[in-house]
Amino acid sequence: MSNRVDWENRGKTVAELIAELKTFGDQHLKVEISFDEGETSRPISIVVKRDGKCLLLHVDSLGD
Repeated sequence: MSNRVDWENRGKTVAELIAELKTFGDQHLKVEISFDEGETSRPISIVVKRDGKCLLLHVDSLGD
């Protein structure tokens, strides 16, 4: 059995994400995504709906 808590395994719905983002005092913060617990991050370039999921994408057109 995994040691991960429930929300780590199931992720968040769009409504849950929006509700959490609304709690941020500064609504003009840039949004980035990280896959290594925040050591590195990349800006979210595009938000798309694909295969019944909301995907936050970083488009790396310049190879950064």
